[in-house]
Amino acid sequence: MLYQVLPRSPFATSALSRVVRLTIFDRRSRHSRGTAPITTAILLALASMFGFGAGFVLTQFGLRWTPPWVGVAISIPTSTLLFWCLAPFFVDPSGGDLKAVVLFACVGLLFPGAAALLNFESNRLMGPNIAGALSSVAPVFAVVLAIVILGERVRVPQLLALAALVIGIGLMYRVHVTLSARSLWLMALPVTSSAIRGVIQPVAKLGFAWWPDPIAAVVVSYTVSSAVLIIAALIRAGGTVPAIDYRGALWFAAVGLCNGLAVLAMYGALASGPVALVSPLIAGYPLVTLLLSRALLVKEEVGPQLIAGVAGVVSGVVLLLIA
Repeated sequence: MLYQVLPRSPFATSALSRVVRLTIFDRRSRHSRGTAPITTAILLALASMFGFGAGFVLTQFGLRWTPPWVGVAISIPTSTLLFWCLAPFFVDPSGGDLKAVVLFACVGLLFPGAAALLNFESNRLMGPNIAGALSSVAPVFAVVLAIVILGERVRVPQLLALAALVIGIGLMYRVHVTLSARSLWLMALPVTSSAIRGVIQPVAKLGFAWWPDPIAAVVVSYTVSSAVLIIAALIRAGGTVPAIDYRGALWFAAVGLCNGLAVLAMYGALASGPVALVSPLIAGYPLVTLLLSRALLVKEEVGPQLIAGVAGVVSGVVLLLIA
């Protein structure tokens, strides 16, 4: 099976793995060193979960002054600039593979650009909580594709954890959704975004079999996305630079850094562990969105349904960690 023949420590060449190894894993016993890649994958997946959840909330502040199609043309290039600054220090071009570059470029046509635009638009129309919840079905797409194209084996505890996450998130937000024709159309936006994000996860892992460098992956995919989004924004503005409010620009630059680092952590986790573990963990980010929203945006009443939903998400994450 494909994921079984990947290098034992494919993320070892990246900066994040070096930091983790220097600070933690170098002091572990010989037995514990064997679990280092999975531990790295879990830590990076949790970091990615927090980044995506925080990004959804920060987007609400940027949308007060900037429309989504301009915001995404600011946030993605901001992340791209960061990754290009990191590349000379942490990417070894001699270890590159043309097949991986082409695959990462194809990923960039849809992710993060198209997915981010759909996220921002659904965030504007539905708010961060509902948009984040509906976007969290990404692991369903990711796990199915991982089984089909990577041959990953999914154990019963992992399936139970995935079900607990999906049901828990649904309980957190079901009360807010009304099934009108308009709401069904609106729900298609975050669900499509989640489908894109779910599909690219096993595809990106496939690319790591050729070039196991997450920073190189984000440099290529984000560069392609940035070019597409900037061209699209210029075309929509009639060939001129659209009016940009500096307040919205600053917020979307922060969103870009937050989401960009979350994607980098996600790629690092995928390079170190199976999709069936990484994707459901990242899917717990609506819990982060909910907590930050309650702290920074709208105060919502805590009822039995919300408590049950939070318990479901937490149970799913814990079950994944011990499975």
